[in-house]
Amino acid sequence: MKKCIILFLSAIVLFSCNSVKVTSDYDSKVNFKSYKTFAFYKPEIDRAKISDLDKKRILRAIEVALLEKGFTKSNAPDMLVGIFAKSREKVNINQNNQGFGWRWNPWMMNGLNSNIQVSQFSEGTLFIDFIDTTKKELIWQGVGSGALKTQNREKKEIRIKEFVAEIMTQFPPESNGK
Repeated sequence: MKKCIILFLSAIVLFSCNSVKVTSDYDSKVNFKSYKTFAFYKPEIDRAKISDLDKKRILRAIEVALLEKGFTKSNAPDMLVGIFAKSREKVNINQNNQGFGWRWNPWMMNGLNSNIQVSQFSEGTLFIDFIDTTKKELIWQGVGSGALKTQNREKKEIRIKEFVAEIMTQFPPESNGK
């Protein structure tokens, strides 16, 4: 029974580290069905403080997602796509108290067995903005946050695709009744 519980909790921790938390916001007065074409908004993309290689990875993933949704890349677009990214270091501290009596340890108070695990990782946040070209207004913004994987190029590329795919599941908004 204990092994099942430990396995279950390990799976939850592993899954939560790999997940991307996504939120989005949009202008409810906008008819998203009227948008058919897109282009990338270079001034906003140039301000993103990430490597040019990561920018390319993100833009390719966004382009693939939009093409799959039926949008067309254009020199005279209905909407512009911009990105912004940031990262920060996070520390997780997990304490596992194993209870009294089943194993005595002279260095622990009252025989309480404790296992403390400390892990450090980078958490990244990616913002994807959609701007109406006619009105010059932000119409939709998706935000994804999660652990970054930067051990090697392949893992980084896969993680960027995961971020973009999760964010793009919320575009265009389904609840738009227009």
